[in-house]
Amino acid sequence: MTRSTMQPCTTCAAPVQTQFASPELVAPIVYEDFDRAADPAWRTSGAATLADYARWCGHLCGLTCYRMALGPSAPSLFELRDGALKYGAYTEADGVIKGLVYAPFAEYAREAHGVDATVHRHLSVAEIGTLLDEGRRVIASVHYEIRRPDRPAPGRGGHLVLLTRRTAEGLLHFHNPSGIDARTRTAELTADRFEPFFAGRGVSLR
Repeated sequence: MTRSTMQPCTTCAAPVQTQFASPELVAPIVYEDFDRAADPAWRTSGAATLADYARWCGHLCGLTCYRMALGPSAPSLFELRDGALKYGAYTEADGVIKGLVYAPFAEYAREAHGVDATVHRHLSVAEIGTLLDEGRRVIASVHYEIRRPDRPAPGRGGHLVLLTRRTAEGLLHFHNPSGIDARTRTAELTADRFEPFFAGRGVSLR
C-alpha cells in the first residue's frame, strides 16, 4: 500500500464512533439498503423511539464527529441532536431533514459545551493542516466515498469527518462516522488524496 492510499492509524486521541448504532451494519446500511429500523443496538444512540432513530441516524455524521471530539464523557448522539435542534443546526422542509448548518451548530457548541468553534466557509487542505498543527480539530465536508479513496472521487461534500491531527509525515488523520470497517473509521490520507473529496469548508474546534 502506498502513501496515496488510506492508512490505518496507530494512535488515536478521540474515541472512534459511528453514526449508526451497530458498527458492523454500516456497510449493509450504506451499500446494501439494509433497513436502519432493524438495527438492534438503536437504543444506545439515545433515541427515544426506533422510528426517530431510523429517520435521523443517516443525517448525524456531523454530530457524531462532534461527539468524538467531546470525548468519552460526551452526551449521547440524540441528546446532542436535541440540543442542536434548539439552535437551528438542523432544519426540516416538507419532511426533508437538512443540516448540519454550521453557524448555529458552532453557536450551540460554544454556548452548550464551552467549545471554541469557528466556522470556515472557505478552507483549503493546507489550512486544515495548519489548524491541526495548532491543536484544533476540524469537522470537514467531504464526499462519503472517501472511505474508498483508491477510487476516483465522485464528488465533493455531503458528508462530514473529524480530522484530529497531521502526522510527522504530513498525513491527515481522521475519523469517519460512516466508515465501513476499522481501517476506514480511523484513517490517514495524504493531502493530495484527501483534496478531491473535500468541499472546501468546515468547522474547527478547540
